[in-house]
Amino acid sequence: MLRSGMIVVVAVLAAVLIGWKGRASQALSQQAPQAAAPRAAKAPSNQEINDAFVQKISQQIAGHEQEPSGQVFKNIQVDFLKKVPAGRFLLIMNQGYSQALGVNCKHCHVEDDFSRDDLRPKRCARDMALMHFDINQRLAKMQNLEPNPNGHFINCSTCHHGQIDPMAQPN
Repeated sequence: MLRSGMIVVVAVLAAVLIGWKGRASQALSQQAPQAAAPRAAKAPSNQEINDAFVQKISQQIAGHEQEPSGQVFKNIQVDFLKKVPAGRFLLIMNQGYSQALGVNCKHCHVEDDFSRDDLRPKRCARDMALMHFDINQRLAKMQNLEPNPNGHFINCSTCHHGQIDPMAQPN
């Protein structure tokens, strides 16, 4: 009898302890703030990537910003861009081409050597620059256009609207 009574007491104590432990852990979990789930690191925007490249390149060309970009940078093949001051050239690339296409520098350029022509988009951008220069030359010669005090011109945004594919619907 003593033995079976002891088993009952142990069983009751175990049930009480288990119940208490369960309620205690439940109470603690309700009181303790939940640890924040780790957030995935936000990927940098195209503009943040471009701005970092421009900052790095600006440091490399410091003191040469007013010199023609064709003398400061390697492998600029578009004649009218060769004459643009190097500092302005960086702005054209950062705020013109990349924003008009909705891309960052790495879309057209090999990251460790911007002068390389390995990427098709860079070669295509050259052709497009020549095309838009030609169109602007033709627009300037047209006599029957409505007068515009700023002149008539197009740029990458005229067709691309911030997207690589000019035929895609604008955002």
